Amino acid sequence: MLDKYKIEFEGIELKIEIRKGKKFIPEYIVNIPELDEGTKAIYKEIKDRLIRELQLTVYEGQEQREKLKKEFKEKAEREIKKLLPKISEETKNYLLSLLIQEMLGLGKLEILLKDPNLEEIVVNSSREPIQVYHKKYGWVLTNIRIEREEDIINYAAIIGRTVGKQITVLNPLLDAHLPTGDRVNATLFPISNQGNTITIRKFRREPWTIVDFIQNKTISAEVAAFLWFVVQHELNILVSGGTGTGKTSFLTTIMPFIPPNQRIISIEDTREIRLPDFLHWVPLVTREPNQEGQGRITMLDLLVNSLRMRPDRIILGEVRRSREAEVLFEAMHTGHSVYATIHADTAIQTYRRLINPPISVPEILLEAVDLFVVMFRDRRKGIRRIYEIAEILPKTRRITEIERINLLYKWDRNTDSLSKYHESRKVLSKLKMFTGLNEDEIEKELKNRELVLNYMVKNKIRDVNSVGKIISTYITNPKEILKKIK
Repeated sequence: MLDKYKIEFEGIELKIEIRKGKKFIPEYIVNIPELDEGTKAIYKEIKDRLIRELQLTVYEGQEQREKLKKEFKEKAEREIKKLLPKISEETKNYLLSLLIQEMLGLGKLEILLKDPNLEEIVVNSSREPIQVYHKKYGWVLTNIRIEREEDIINYAAIIGRTVGKQITVLNPLLDAHLPTGDRVNATLFPISNQGNTITIRKFRREPWTIVDFIQNKTISAEVAAFLWFVVQHELNILVSGGTGTGKTSFLTTIMPFIPPNQRIISIEDTREIRLPDFLHWVPLVTREPNQEGQGRITMLDLLVNSLRMRPDRIILGEVRRSREAEVLFEAMHTGHSVYATIHADTAIQTYRRLINPPISVPEILLEAVDLFVVMFRDRRKGIRRIYEIAEILPKTRRITEIERINLLYKWDRNTDSLSKYHESRKVLSKLKMFTGLNEDEIEKELKNRELVLNYMVKNKIRDVNSVGKIISTYITNPKEILKKIK
């Protein structure tokens, strides 16, 4: 036994066990209540009756879904009481929740969605068990299986209907998201020739904050204070890293450093960014075309439109193409503060990815970027860290490509710490110009901010609104917060 814990599913407590597996990867065992053969037969009869009685139509919108769920629950409860009058309350609740999830939800997939320790849920076909990516143990094999390929198609169709999309033989690919924000991809046979598939990437229900990242050593309070000062004074930042390194999560944690009197526009494919309620924030999301191929809204459309919305800050989910990058860098040069993510493993790789196809940003435009923050994920240890923080120096004839990337901080694997690497030449100069402070005064200011961050860590102030309020209060009235802390 590697681990065991409990999760709550529809008012029922389920035990989870992680064991050493026989097939080279650990096993994830959900202890689901067993039904005797008689109860199973009656359960099937109840299910068949409800299918005949209820008109399960295409529905859209949370309100319609809740109305249908309530109607279904009332009828299901009446049938259970009629056919199983002596059943225990616990078994009745389990049957009720199972019926609701099988008929209106995603069946036993819903159990896995309730486990906060899971990051990814993967159905490869009906012939093999569901696999999940566990935060601590990586990929593990579950004891849950979807019995029929038709059920996988049905679950994919249910997901598609919630966002007004269809998945069919003619349209066998689906990109969508659940009402919880979890991202879903589905494919149908024969595109996936082993069977129909569903891949669900789960998103954290409570957004990460900078306090969480300091506590789990993704960043130090010293470096967080430096980035707070940088973000507040409108310097531009690109966050890079590989898949699953936490780029968007990190971007979300530093956005509360923006003063509360500024207008923020965020642009994403799927809503991941969550900011404090009191910030002036307008989230924009792309849209796929309908069945006739019309109505598509791209990131570029939203980016161009956002410049007409008088933003002080622009957050772009990910830079992928040349035209997006061109508009983004144009926004930087016209005085907007810009924050975005990009796939690259180091600061120098980020630089090279930007100047080469398919992005191809002219080198002279790159000077508008003030900092690269590079994220790293150690899959063996199950940790995420800031790997590098670098600034881009102006291009001259004597300076090489590598010399343009001035590393300010670098993660040391041996000590598991983010250490100062070089002194800043460009960012520090900009901060002195924007704030009117000298180096000693800036150093003192950074120490005060580090004190505020450590205060929140010590007192476990970590929800997004509480953290945002302390940061915003410090920005508008630093003496008040420092007095309270001291």
